[in-house]
Amino acid sequence: MTTSVATPWILGLTGGIGSGKSAAAQHFIDLGVDLIDADHASRWVVEPGRPALAKIAEHFGDAILLPDGQLDRAALRKRIFEAPQERLWLEALLHPLIADEIRSHLARARSPYAILVSPLLIESGQHTMTQRILVIDVPQSTQIQRTLLRDGISEEQVQAILKAQASREDRLRHADDVLVNDQDLAWLQAEVERLHHFYLTLRGGRT
Repeated sequence: MTTSVATPWILGLTGGIGSGKSAAAQHFIDLGVDLIDADHASRWVVEPGRPALAKIAEHFGDAILLPDGQLDRAALRKRIFEAPQERLWLEALLHPLIADEIRSHLARARSPYAILVSPLLIESGQHTMTQRILVIDVPQSTQIQRTLLRDGISEEQVQAILKAQASREDRLRHADDVLVNDQDLAWLQAEVERLHHFYLTLRGGRT
C-alpha cells in the first residue's frame, strides 16, 4: 500500500532591497522548508548555452559578455537602469523562462509548505503561483542604509533599484503576513520560527 504525499502549498516571500528577506529565507531553510529563490532561477536561465543568453548578447552586443562567455551582470544592470525600455525588453524575455524554472523546482518540494523567494514577486506576477504572501518590511531609509553598506554602490543606484521594484505600499497591500525586520538577527529568526509553526497548521495557505 502506497501513502500519498500531500502537495505542499506555496508561500511567497518578498521584500525590497535591503529588507533582510535573504536572512529570513535562510532560516526557513534551516527549519527544513523547501525553497526556490527567483534570483537563482534568473541566473540559471542566462547560463552559457541557454537560449536567453544568446538573445541578450544579440540585443545588447557582445560587450555584455565576460571573456569566459558568462553574462556581465554589472554591465547589464547599468544598461537597463539607464534605459527603462531596455529593462522592459529584458523582463519580457526572462520572466516566462524564470517562471518555468520556478514551477519545475516547486513541483519537487516535499516539505508541508514550500517557499518562493522573489524581490519582484508582485511586479513580475510570480505571486499568482503562491497561496499566501509574507512581506519582510523595513522603512525605506533602512533599506538604503543597509544596501549602501552591503553592496558598496552609490545612493543613486540604490534609488534606481527601489524605483524598479514595487512600492512598499503595494507590497503591503498584497501581504497576508508582515514581518517588520527592524531589530537584530536573533529577533528575526525567532519571528521566522513563530511564523513557521503557524504555517505548519495551515492547509492550502489558509486557516
